[in-house]
Amino acid sequence: MKINRYESITYSNKEKDILSNTFLSSDEKEIISNLRINFKDKIYSFIIEDLYKFRKNNYSTSQLAHIYNISTRQIQNILKDLDLNKYKPPKENPSNDNEMQNKAKGFSSYNSDSILPNRLKEFLNYLSVIKGRSKNTIDGYKIDLSLLFRFIKLYRGELDKDVEDIEFEQISIADIDDGYIKSIKLPDFYAFLSFVESDRNNSTYARARKVASIKSFFKYLYTKAKFLNENPALELETPRISKRNPIYLTLAESKNLLDTTITNDSKHTKRDFCIITLFLNCGLRLSELCSIDISKIKDDTLTIVGKGNKERTVYLNNACIKAISEYMLERASMKILPEHKDALFISERNCRINKRTVEIIVKKYIKLSGLTNLKYTPHKLRHTAATLMYKHGNVDIRSLQMILGHENISTTQIYTHVDDERLRNAVKSNPLNIE
Repeated sequence: MKINRYESITYSNKEKDILSNTFLSSDEKEIISNLRINFKDKIYSFIIEDLYKFRKNNYSTSQLAHIYNISTRQIQNILKDLDLNKYKPPKENPSNDNEMQNKAKGFSSYNSDSILPNRLKEFLNYLSVIKGRSKNTIDGYKIDLSLLFRFIKLYRGELDKDVEDIEFEQISIADIDDGYIKSIKLPDFYAFLSFVESDRNNSTYARARKVASIKSFFKYLYTKAKFLNENPALELETPRISKRNPIYLTLAESKNLLDTTITNDSKHTKRDFCIITLFLNCGLRLSELCSIDISKIKDDTLTIVGKGNKERTVYLNNACIKAISEYMLERASMKILPEHKDALFISERNCRINKRTVEIIVKKYIKLSGLTNLKYTPHKLRHTAATLMYKHGNVDIRSLQMILGHENISTTQIYTHVDDERLRNAVKSNPLNIE
């Protein structure tokens, strides 16, 4: 009988200590449980939890390759399968007494983040308290600007020789002070954008977002904090974004996905079907779906808080109402934690479902339905809902804007370019179209 190399792995004492002492939250345990189910036929299924814990402790791919005695490419492929190559596990609840006291007093969590430069903490608090930006938006700024500071330290050769081999994400930026920030100039930004394009494979969209983060931060330092004499990002140009049609499922593919979901013999079939149904009928964002509260559902209306903390009303059609009603019967048998009683979608851990779990659910049914493009995500299902409404429901662009919660109608107009049938009929109507 062939021995599974991962099943018989022997860890060092240090590695055993890390695995035994790494705390996993209920959400993380659910993520691991779903990964085990989806990858149960893989040879590495025995080490999924171990890999998760090692990644949580910032183990690099080279370190993991050494532990499992395989090539770096092999471990990269495994992490890619599990979405653990770039995925950062959620942080544990704060245990530091000072941090707990700060939160009890209502202080922002960014104040106690010791790994960030003080000016970045100020900026993130400004976005939260004054501008009212959502947590997702603020976290995006935090990631982009932390990446910028780490790159500049590396680019300028300012790392000590004894830490030159450190993982990029582990480069400390807590020591970046006002003087350092004043030394940053326009060429540093362009070097950074070149780096994220060539070394991190950032798309034009990703680079444009980083430019927006940089410009917003340095504008704040120049106009609000008033400690910069000039704004080095003032002339920073945004990469030109080529217009792309959204990726979406056809009507037939959407029906097939729904049929596959409801006919699957799973413990949470009704829940999963309801999730897919809401995505395909309402065009919800992933964060919006996870945040749905039962108390916000009134007859055929659902109130959600969308992007930018903006509240909007979503109207439920018969398919959605029926899916929710049937799922509620399944939900009634769950032993839901008291603090999550109002959450509509409940996870295996009896608490509000998280975004990562929903992504795994969607990926599972996309694969089961036989769709060749396995890159379909919850956001692609949102594109599908919008496209189907525009193509088959004759929904006007303004109504579609309201349904999707787009602030600018130009964002919604991408769906006016996907109706191939209308273009086909237009060409056929040409008077020169002679058989």
